[in-house]
Amino acid sequence: MDLKGIIGNLIAGSHECLLVGMETMDDAGVYKLTDEVALVQTVDYITPVVDDPYLFGQVAAANSLSDVYAMGGRPLTAMNLCNFPGQGVDHKVLAEIVRGGVDKVREAEAVLVGGHTVKDEELKYGLSVTGIVHPDKIVRNSTAQPGDKIILTKPIGSGVLITGYKLGIVSEEAMSKTAHMMASLNAVACQAMLEVGVHAATDITGFALAGHALEMASGSGVGIRIGLDALPYYPEARELIAQGVKTGATASNQQLVEGKVEFEPGIKEEEQMLFYDPQTSGGLFIAVAADRAEKLLSLLKERGVTESRLLGETFATESPKLVVKRSL
Repeated sequence: MDLKGIIGNLIAGSHECLLVGMETMDDAGVYKLTDEVALVQTVDYITPVVDDPYLFGQVAAANSLSDVYAMGGRPLTAMNLCNFPGQGVDHKVLAEIVRGGVDKVREAEAVLVGGHTVKDEELKYGLSVTGIVHPDKIVRNSTAQPGDKIILTKPIGSGVLITGYKLGIVSEEAMSKTAHMMASLNAVACQAMLEVGVHAATDITGFALAGHALEMASGSGVGIRIGLDALPYYPEARELIAQGVKTGATASNQQLVEGKVEFEPGIKEEEQMLFYDPQTSGGLFIAVAADRAEKLLSLLKERGVTESRLLGETFATESPKLVVKRSL
């Protein structure tokens, strides 16, 4: 679904205090309150990705909080979004989901202030999050510069693992490891990129690596080149794709970027499909000046973001695109 095409005309126009809106499909909206403070606002919820209700609540909350971190912001308040079945699910299970979310909000040093519950046959949970950022320190997805280096802070492939788990062909151990990575906050990565100073960032979520990379490329007017050999991904993901496993969004993600992604000859189909795999609570995708990239990567790893990788680079082009090579 091209949501921007559906609602674009309805939200046309701007406001002098709206610093970030829908124009570049950024991760959150930003509204200026004073010369020193702007609000960062976002909302997201997801269907269950694991059987453990507490862990699901943590993943869902981390996924929602991530958009504030991607903008360089600090979460302040959160509101529960509970779409829960009216029957068929034990109340203790629902309470565990919320407990997981609340604990993750506390870990982010934010405050839960309320929420809303709707009876829904398909269980969903997430948060509406409000944060703050200095108006001059917003990290957008549309301000990468030619010659920047690209750093990714979490592996990809969670979408196909979740699908494989639901099909009963992914082990509890593999899914647990993936889910705990999804439940980890992007707070440390956010703080590191603010300390170093970066040009642009986004988080990798539902539109997959290709979709979010192209949002940055299009908004910034650059091309992005990625080296496949440097790409961090869950080891089971490629094998699952090779077996024909895919998510319900994989095909639509591929269609959305058709004609704008170039793969070097010799890159296998299962390797290509990793770029279209939708992520839940993925990592930050950061564009940083070349002379600061190693400092950022070193800082991330020192602080425990051990899966961070120097993934690629931006380049000048008249037609924004994503180019994937075996190695750079």
